[in-house]
Amino acid sequence: MPETQLGVHPPRAYETIYVLRPDVATEAAAKVSHRVQEVVEREGGKLTLVETWGRRQLAYPVKKFKRGVYVYVQYVSGGSLVSELERNLRMLDEVLKFQTVVVGGEVDVTALEIDPELVQFADIEPPPEDEVDESLERSLGLEEPPPPVKEQRAPEPVHDESAGDKEKPAEAPTEKKSEASTEESTEEKE
Repeated sequence: MPETQLGVHPPRAYETIYVLRPDVATEAAAKVSHRVQEVVEREGGKLTLVETWGRRQLAYPVKKFKRGVYVYVQYVSGGSLVSELERNLRMLDEVLKFQTVVVGGEVDVTALEIDPELVQFADIEPPPEDEVDESLERSLGLEEPPPPVKEQRAPEPVHDESAGDKEKPAEAPTEKKSEASTEESTEEKE
């Protein structure tokens, strides 16, 4: 009987993206990465690529968080590793979401060469102090945003020819009725 009928899957290339809480401590993130590495080794898989994408905006709030720390992991193994890795990620409180996808068909694990620098988990930096999420009230439209600051301009100087080269501030125009227009209006009234 072929191996696939016995329930043993041939090695394939997989990728998993998991999202950590945005306020995750460096030690907690290291604990998660250590657990991922441990599960892959224990189940007979090989890590091929690890990338930390950093803090990013989530498409929708997850457990009341609008941002998360994304980590991308690529590995080669049989199908049992995927279920074990997802089981471990589900148990960790620091992990908000995860998703695994098959990216390639059967892979020859013995011929696979891996650069050790590509499989190192990067340290995650703590969130900046000035990062403030928008309040729930404001996001629902219950609270109005602060009014925009308007720039006030000083009146532009106007050059007055009769005063010489001195500049005077612009004055508001006043309506002066000419004598002709006042005469016409009195004739119309009579």
